[in-house]
Amino acid sequence: MKNLFKFLSIVLIAQLSNAQDRVITTGVPFLLIAADARSAGMADMGVATSADAYSQQYNPSKYAFSKQKQGFSMSYTPYLTSIANDISLGQITYFNRFNERSAFAGSLRYFGFGDIELRETGSPDEVPVITSPNEFALDVSYSLKLSPEFAMGVAGRYIRSNLKIANQTSDAKPASTFAVDISGLYQSEEEAYDSFNGRWRAGFNFQNLGPKISYDNDQLNENFLPANMRLGGSFDFIFDDYNKVSLIGEVTKLLVPTPQIPDAAIDSNNDGDFTDPDDVTQDEQNAINNQNYRQISWTSGIFQSFGDAPDGFSEEMKEFTWALGAEYWYQDSFAFRGGYFNESVEKGARKYMTLGAGFKYNIVKIDVSYLFSASKVRNPLENTLRFSLTFNFGDEYEDN
Repeated sequence: MKNLFKFLSIVLIAQLSNAQDRVITTGVPFLLIAADARSAGMADMGVATSADAYSQQYNPSKYAFSKQKQGFSMSYTPYLTSIANDISLGQITYFNRFNERSAFAGSLRYFGFGDIELRETGSPDEVPVITSPNEFALDVSYSLKLSPEFAMGVAGRYIRSNLKIANQTSDAKPASTFAVDISGLYQSEEEAYDSFNGRWRAGFNFQNLGPKISYDNDQLNENFLPANMRLGGSFDFIFDDYNKVSLIGEVTKLLVPTPQIPDAAIDSNNDGDFTDPDDVTQDEQNAINNQNYRQISWTSGIFQSFGDAPDGFSEEMKEFTWALGAEYWYQDSFAFRGGYFNESVEKGARKYMTLGAGFKYNIVKIDVSYLFSASKVRNPLENTLRFSLTFNFGDEYEDN
């Protein structure tokens, strides 16, 4: 479906929150989409799971605990399959744990909107202009063990968004910016319990901390990056050499200011026409409110996001999403996964369940996942299979 309707549909979905009260929207939201099938099979969790090639997106600190010395992965996620077949998110990642304490990684995430045909007149005889909007993020990270059980990591990210369509009065220069992630992971030694062994993990990641993004260098048209805080924990039940079950929980919060309630219209003499000098219409109040919001700096926005909800603490708590999941491994060869994600109805209403599986043979691992929406709001990824392929190289470390 290669026409302008497709692009408008994407924009409509991305801006769905405009029709809801105080749902937080950001630029480049593709950065929040789970790009790999393993995490997607556990309701998009990954900040406190065991290390894998996909740790770059969730918690780069995990690379310092990787059993594998090197790994390369590729992931593919179809998007909005109900209206188009050429919109997708892809990611490639390489990591290298080059000694027992340190690791580095690099990744490229690419979100393509497919080809869109543009016509000035709408005539079928007109030769269309083909445009291919896209966005991508290029990441590098470094992680370091500060102790046998704790590591921290930092990631830098270059973001480029090429969505603006040129016309006779403006060009189509892409927007770009940069961001950083700061993360940490605690992973305990394997401990013996009455009938099984176990291992604890706790992780955090402050993601996408960086300047706002704009297509025309206009402060009032800048958009916040999807800065967010991930906090999570997990526990591995290690029953024997063949069977292991991991239980995972995670909460996230956007570190972006909450849209405020605009002041009421002012009719100074109550004549109902809002034409007097002291009158302010509701549209004018909305414009003032939007302008004030746009003028908040990204640094102030991070701290403001913890206490600016108009309805106070109860609304702040609704801005946290939570997820629960589990992963079962048999003989490190076959995995089965499941998870549930929940978001407040007033803050986006995303609710979904996920299933996933993994197959490992020698140095190759294949992961797949599937999402079931549990909300009245349609999920762009429902009824979609996601795939990931990983290749691990080198000998394994034995200190994990």
